[in-house]
This record gives sequence, C-alpha cells and structure tokens, in this order.
Amino acid sequence: MKNKSKLKVVELFAGVGGFRLGLEGWKGKSSLSQYTKRLKKNYEVVWSNQWEPSTKTQHASDIYVKRFGEENHSNEDIHSVDPKKIPSHDLLVGGFPCQDYSVAKQMSKSKGIEGKKGVLWWDIRNILEVKRPKYILLENVDRLIKSPAKQRGRDFAIILASLSDLGYMAEWRVINAADYGMPQRRRRVFIFAAHKKTNIYKNLNNIEEWVLKKGIFAKAFKVKKTQNKQLTLFGNIDFSEVMLEGDLTEITKKFNKKNGTKGVFENTGIMFDRNIKTIKTEPDYEGKTQTLSDILISHNEVSEDFYLGEDLEKWKYLKGSKNEKRKKSNGEVFYYKEGPLSFPDSLDKPARTIITSEGGITPSRFKHVVEQQGRLRRLTPVELERANMFPDNFTEEANDTKRSFFMGNALVVGIVEKLGKALFKMS
Repeated sequence: MKNKSKLKVVELFAGVGGFRLGLEGWKGKSSLSQYTKRLKKNYEVVWSNQWEPSTKTQHASDIYVKRFGEENHSNEDIHSVDPKKIPSHDLLVGGFPCQDYSVAKQMSKSKGIEGKKGVLWWDIRNILEVKRPKYILLENVDRLIKSPAKQRGRDFAIILASLSDLGYMAEWRVINAADYGMPQRRRRVFIFAAHKKTNIYKNLNNIEEWVLKKGIFAKAFKVKKTQNKQLTLFGNIDFSEVMLEGDLTEITKKFNKKNGTKGVFENTGIMFDRNIKTIKTEPDYEGKTQTLSDILISHNEVSEDFYLGEDLEKWKYLKGSKNEKRKKSNGEVFYYKEGPLSFPDSLDKPARTIITSEGGITPSRFKHVVEQQGRLRRLTPVELERANMFPDNFTEEANDTKRSFFMGNALVVGIVEKLGKALFKMS
C-alpha cells in the first residue's frame, strides 16, 4: 500500500467539486472525520470540466477554480471538447446532469436519455472510447434505472450495454446517504465500472459474492438481502426483452417493450459481459447517525433574512395536505390531492433532499424550515453545505441563492470518500 501510486482522476460535470472533495479531501482533512482517520491523498485530479449552458457567468466553475485553481480545469461545453486532448487517467468520475430523470418531474413527462441533458451520456461514452480509463464512477438520480415511463429501464440498459461494448464490467447501487449515518436523506444511484485490463475485472469470479460482500459498494456500504430474494440472471430466463441483446439501436427500440411499465432493475446489481444480475437489498448499518440538529449553526449567526415573516400562512398552506377542486385549461374539473409535510422539519432526523430552489425568501413546499429559539427560519448556505458534507463556507463567494443551487446539484461528499477508499484498496 505504501508504494501504491495515486490514481489519476478526470472529473466531468464537476459542479463545485464534490467528487474531488471526496477523493482528494480538503486541506488534508477528511469530510468523514467523525467516522474515519485523517484522509490520505490517494487520488489526483488531472483534468476537470464544468460548464453550465444558457448562462453567461459560470458561477459553479468560478467556485471550483477558487478552491482548486484553474490549472487543468476546463470551462467549456463538454460536447466541444476533443477527447484526445483530455489527459490520460485511471478513474473517470462525474455526476452527469440528471434533469431529464429528476424526481422533480412526472415520470411520463421525463424524456430520459433522449432529453436535452440526457444526451450528455454520449459525451461520456465518447471519452471512454478514446481514453479507456481503468475505472469509472458515476452518479445520478435513482430514477435513471426506471427511465423512461413506458419502457422502464431502457436508458439504464443503454448505459450498461455501452459500457460492456467498451470492455467494462459495471455494478450499481442506489444509496441513501442517511441510511449510513450521513446528514441528508438523498437517494442516488452510483455506477462503478472496471475495464477488462484491471485485476478487478480479471478476478471477478463469484458475482453474487462480489455484489453482496466483496465488491466496491459492498465494502463501502454494507447491505443485506431483502426477504432473501435470490439474484436473477437475465441471460438464463426466456425473456429477450430483459436481456442486453443487439446493438444500442435495437436496445433502444426493444428493451422491456412488452412489460414497459414494470421495472426491470432492482436497487443493487451488476453487469458482466452483457449478462445482468440484480437484487433488492437494504442497508446494514448500526453506526452513528447525524440529524438536522447536528448541522445547524448558532441562532446568533443567522441573518434576519432567513426568518419567516408575514408569509407564514402561505408556508403553512404549501406544507399542508390538500384535497382541492381544480380546473384544467380545457375546463375539465379534477381533485388535487397532496399529503402534508412536516412543518417545521424534524430536528431529530437527517435533512430531507436538498433541492436547487432551496434558497430565496419565497415560500415553498420543499424548502426546509426549522424552529430555533422559538422562531421559524430557512436553512442557511452553511447548513446546506454541511448537509452535503462540504466544508463550511466552501461556496461563500457566491450569493445565497446560488449557494443553495450549488448544493441542490451536489452530492453527499461522504459517499464518494468511502467509495474512493474501497476502490483504492482493491486497485
């Protein structure tokens, strides 16, 4: 281990640097200081890219540069980048844009991999085709494995087939950070892939044991089977619609076409040589758990702007249950139903999922509201950073609304850190 070289990393769709924080740490400190010892710098980011379309000022990229420097950082449309000019690397990481899969949209209206930002998957694939890094670690909303609505799993099948065709095995896990003691209930699917030239690929003999005990995800985030459900090898059953057969065009047209509205992929699984095994698992964790109360700053540090004022009744209405008669644009009458949300948010639980619109004074159903010293208020940018396990004031150069937007787009750094440690030990 002492003689191991650092793994060189390319970070795509970098945002303000969540993956880099998890792999490199920040000023020698581990984001998981309450769980682990001082972080050893086993990774080195050799190139990064962050570009936000339809905006003149590149706010996230600016923060990234302020924290990590502008050397080897690209602020240009990834679609215009020549993959040959990207440095050679061992690990490619990225939380590729998920708006087209987002839980914030109704499933039937989600365009999935055919959507404007879903097509960015092909930019990732093009880079992989040219550079062939040893390992890949990607993150997206968990809806990716169910997209699109009428052909569930097709988009994920395209990604898995693409990776297999490029010489990779791949496994995935839907991870809720709060299930492993972290301060936010944020469910995301993580995809790890290893190229056939790696020892991980060559030594992958017992697939079931890898998925449940010895793999990257299993080592970082322990699980147990749900109701003793057995793994299913799609290649051994008579349903061609759930096999990764044919080229990508055929998969696009035919995958899960017959039972399109029924999901194919469970929250845990692996793909090896286009054969897929998948199983439903549940977390196996008994350690310390952080709650919303653990990430709050002192009330003395909170600006008056964050406290609720005359619009309190609007907040109550939006957070409350609803069963209202409404009219569609065509005059058709329907009843709109919606369950209540906790108001204020419980301080004894981890934060709910941070959303991009968390900032600003406008009342919202989904923004957090906490009670402190008998008064109701929104979360501050520092508290949102803590919910994602970022250092305090990591994004302080931006305004409050932008800082909240960054955190809504970010990932929980602690997850990446634990995966990074597991991967380095096995690489």
